[in-house]
Amino acid sequence: MCVISDNLRKIEERIGLAAAKSGRARQDVTLVAVTKTVGIDEIKEAVELGVTHVGENRAQEIVLKQPAFADQHVNWHMIGHLQTNKVKQVVELACMIHSVHSIKLAAEIDKVAYKLNKIMDVLIEINIAKEQSKYGIYAEDAIIFSKQISTFNNIRLRGIMCVAPFVEKAEENRKYFQKMRNVLIDIQRENTDNSYINCLSMGMTGDFEVAIEEGATIIRVGTGVFGERSLL
Repeated sequence: MCVISDNLRKIEERIGLAAAKSGRARQDVTLVAVTKTVGIDEIKEAVELGVTHVGENRAQEIVLKQPAFADQHVNWHMIGHLQTNKVKQVVELACMIHSVHSIKLAAEIDKVAYKLNKIMDVLIEINIAKEQSKYGIYAEDAIIFSKQISTFNNIRLRGIMCVAPFVEKAEENRKYFQKMRNVLIDIQRENTDNSYINCLSMGMTGDFEVAIEEGATIIRVGTGVFGERSLL
């Protein structure tokens, strides 16, 4: 527990400093601890140390791990690519889906959420740097897309998400984080029912401080919390 404890303490300090630099409070930023390839015991250590939000890239991992925390206050986020045939599992167990990038996926989430009598919080995934290897819609299509998915009754649009490019220096991603913030503002202005559209999910272990400085309300940190892990 010592390693995770030390890591979390350092992460918390860095979040606090970055939030203060942007004129915000620590509680304005939600830390989602990314648990890809992390075992249940390690996740339990983090939860015991105060982590309440965890993120998974794969639906099957949420299904495998979530039952071990059924009696604890843990919010599960689906942050990776979601296939339509895995939607039911995720809608049942997750509090938010960060990776909505098509009307087909949104429609399936809405259909499943209706059957489960649930309103599903979602984020639109933006391919902010237009990288061929990544999912997400382009920034210029975000307003139209947000209006389209806002018509679904069992989906609640909460904001947008991006996976910024892998860079050696975090500062290189500032321009993308600034663009994301502007996209969110544009969506808020264009949507009449925008009271819930306030989430900006961006920034990971290597660049979350810059993301916070540019307005991130959710950061997704895995290595910074749990240390280096297998890429499998």
